[in-house]
Amino acid sequence: MPELNREIKPSNKNEIKFRLPEIERFSLPNGLKVIFIRKNKLPIVQLNFLFNSGSKFDPADKKGLANLLSMVIDEGAGQYNSLELSDEFDKLGSHFNIHTSEDSMFFSLQSISENFNRSVELVSTVIKEPHFNEKDFERERRKIITRIMQIKDEPDEIADIVFGKAVFGNSNPYAFPVIGYQKDLEKLSINDIKDFYSCHFTPNNGCVIAVGDISVNELKDRLSALFSDMKFKPVSEVNSFSGGEKKYRLHIADKKNSVQSELRIGHSASRRSEKDYYSKTLLNMILGGQFSSRINLNLREKNGFTYGATSRFNYLKEDAYFSVSTSVNSENTVPALKEIINELKAIKGGIKKEELEFAKSSLIRKFPSNFETGRQLAYNLAATVIHSLPEDYFNNYIENIRSVDLKEINRISEESIDSEQFIIVVVGDKNKLKPSLEEIAMGKIYETDLIGNIINPSVS
Repeated sequence: MPELNREIKPSNKNEIKFRLPEIERFSLPNGLKVIFIRKNKLPIVQLNFLFNSGSKFDPADKKGLANLLSMVIDEGAGQYNSLELSDEFDKLGSHFNIHTSEDSMFFSLQSISENFNRSVELVSTVIKEPHFNEKDFERERRKIITRIMQIKDEPDEIADIVFGKAVFGNSNPYAFPVIGYQKDLEKLSINDIKDFYSCHFTPNNGCVIAVGDISVNELKDRLSALFSDMKFKPVSEVNSFSGGEKKYRLHIADKKNSVQSELRIGHSASRRSEKDYYSKTLLNMILGGQFSSRINLNLREKNGFTYGATSRFNYLKEDAYFSVSTSVNSENTVPALKEIINELKAIKGGIKKEELEFAKSSLIRKFPSNFETGRQLAYNLAATVIHSLPEDYFNNYIENIRSVDLKEINRISEESIDSEQFIIVVVGDKNKLKPSLEEIAMGKIYETDLIGNIINPSVS
């Protein structure tokens, strides 16, 4: 038997092709939209109930309201208290959870097919008949406040919060953490929760995404029976999404006696539904979106500054930003920042054909694995709702990636990375770092508190 020559790279024998199963769409008479894919290899149904009620809808002095609602809403509903409700799901072998993002609130159910009818009935009870008990409200609020206090000891969380505030500015609803602020949460009442619920939980403000072993007629009948009594209501949108200052600057949040620095570099970007998404996806893969990316190879392999460095374009419904993230020992803060900035500038000097082809191959070959389970399918379909993507988005994804050529990606690298707008965030020991940061900051250092408020604009 001949020996395998491992120096010869195996050839690609088959071209990757991908097509989603047929997507069926319908609406209930009250305006509730439904997206459905039948997947019957396993007797499982995944259902996501999506409401357009994320943290961007929090009033100015009530940050954390949407997230608190998502914590309280399943603490008793209909004829069940919190423990009884949890027991009912457990008896059915169903998994139910709720979480809130900047844009949306998700009610996620996974059930075996034979118990789906009963499981989704319990979900409807949570959505339509929450108790909103004062005692439950106080308990869940304390949990969130405790979590906020814990975040003060987590530099990576602090860096994300400070960076978000710096990128979006004070008037943008995306500038604030989903979890909210302690001072706002302490002022909230159960009536705030009830008012938010009343305004946002309406069928014309929601969407159901279902994937699994059930027919479209069975799904339609079940949802109609459970949700047709929800009443249509006018829903207001958030209109102000102005950004922060688009100028080079460095923000430092002080963590006394820290031996490490948490770093963020980036700036605002165009939305996912706008131009150049596929080119930017490939650009990011080359820059910092994979292990063999330029930034990671530089900081980890060449210089040994970090265990890992990543970059990404972060997409929200109404806004977006680009960021590089890593953590390094304090003494490597400035050298690491210099190397990141050098790589971000160097990418504008041109991308090699081999880099582009490797990034394409990586994205294309991994793409089908993002749709293996019902849960993956449901959450990917949710992205098409949130970002208003075309119905054929996923079916055309691979071809759209393939179609990006070297000229296009070099153009987008010029347009998407702007060194004059870099916002640099450092979370670490200010007294250790401040003198050495002067060179990087170019006289533009802003000291912030741990939630991104500027407390000393004249540090430099």
